[in-house]
Amino acid sequence: MDNTFNFGGLTKAMLQGLHPRYSVLPVPYDLTASYVSGMRGGPRAIIEASTHMELYDHELDCEPYLAGIETLPYMESTTLGPGEMITRVREATQWILEANRVPVVLGGEHSISLGMVQALLDVYPNMSVLHLDAHADMRDTYQDSPFNHACVARRISELCPIVQVGIRSLCVEEAQFLKSEAKKGKKANIKTIYAEEILGGISWDKVVSSLTDEICITVDLDFFDPSIMSATGTPEPGGLGWYDALGVLRAAIAKKRVVGFDVVELCPIPGLVAPDFMAAKLVYKMMGYINRSLDKKVGKRSKKG
Repeated sequence: MDNTFNFGGLTKAMLQGLHPRYSVLPVPYDLTASYVSGMRGGPRAIIEASTHMELYDHELDCEPYLAGIETLPYMESTTLGPGEMITRVREATQWILEANRVPVVLGGEHSISLGMVQALLDVYPNMSVLHLDAHADMRDTYQDSPFNHACVARRISELCPIVQVGIRSLCVEEAQFLKSEAKKGKKANIKTIYAEEILGGISWDKVVSSLTDEICITVDLDFFDPSIMSATGTPEPGGLGWYDALGVLRAAIAKKRVVGFDVVELCPIPGLVAPDFMAAKLVYKMMGYINRSLDKKVGKRSKKG
């Protein structure tokens, strides 16, 4: 077994006897990249970096991998367009769900998130999406496609509620659309929390209260400030820090049930491994938070029984 292929560098011996809670699906795809391309290398860079992580998490005082992590083969890309790729991601996610595992999708560009969300909604129809990003991704079409990475949040909002966090870049079309959504008040399917609101000290309860009980999380790595995450296709100044991300993720995962998540838009820079390692650490940290949340819920049910 090639340890560099497995997330966390997990060996066959380490995985023996563990029923996987997570299935890591690498999707090396970036056909609609609109600035810097190279996100197709993101999944491999994340997995490679993950083999150098310490598997013990001092915050959680445990080794999250003991919940079981399997790494699936890299998904083959297609030149038939993002719509076809989204369908393939949906089918792969459906297979993961049928195996009773939590899908963890590694991108690749953000358009692929739609396939994961579609599959999850088939099983969890009342799900909502927590979206961490610098960009609103609310264009109706971009570069002649409704499935461009700049449209992914718009497509998701047509399927289920979405809460966006960290937004600081959008076009006039998106701004007008979000203003019209905001006028709907509680009936709005979209809630947008801008980066400056977070930096101003927003309560995470405000974010979490807008989500349904079951959630999918999608993290575009340009959510982070370029000073710590420069390896993205469309970096934006004024981003958030590591502990900002952990704050919102910790709060959401503690109170909601995460049924799937992804981390996308890593565009590796040769010789600069810190962003790759940070992305890998983020994936592992999210697994740890989910483990803690699920195990607490199981414990509560056991005590009631």
